[in-house]
Amino acid sequence: MGSSYLTTPIEFLINTLFGLYILAVMLRFLLAAVRADFYNPVSQFLVKITNPPLRPMRRVLPSVGKLDTSALVLMLLLQMLSFTIIVLLRGGQPAFGTLLMLSVTELIGLFLNVLLFSILIQVVISWINPGTYNPAISLLYSLTEPVLRPCRRLLPPMSGIDLSPLVALIGIQLVKMLLLPPLYTLAG
Repeated sequence: MGSSYLTTPIEFLINTLFGLYILAVMLRFLLAAVRADFYNPVSQFLVKITNPPLRPMRRVLPSVGKLDTSALVLMLLLQMLSFTIIVLLRGGQPAFGTLLMLSVTELIGLFLNVLLFSILIQVVISWINPGTYNPAISLLYSLTEPVLRPCRRLLPPMSGIDLSPLVALIGIQLVKMLLLPPLYTLAG
């Protein structure tokens, strides 16, 4: 009872701490990819907390175009390390291929969730407090605009109502439903 009693809280802590840091790296990666305001206080916070591991990695892994390859590799390594620790806690033997596939799938799921929640938050804020400036809101717009712009072309605003977030949310949810289960199945 002793080991299983402590395993669940330890797994929770590992998932939470690794998950929050991976989210910070993911946000930094996405904000850099969409060329969001680097001097925004939220951007500066993300830069400060992710720079310690990224700075040395950048010497070895240069960016490719808009893609920060060192951030991608860091997210993948952190996700794999998190899964490895959890598998070892459960008394299992981590298999590299399974860890890699599961980690890639988790990161894709996180990416889709970031987009989904960013759009939801942006919609709610537009209802509650439209037109108010906030540094975080400007980053939300930077992050969601590459997804919403094509949706607006597909379904332009009607009578002043922009339904593009609805189209985007449905599309993201469909992608999650169609893409993630087969990837989890492949990971085993």
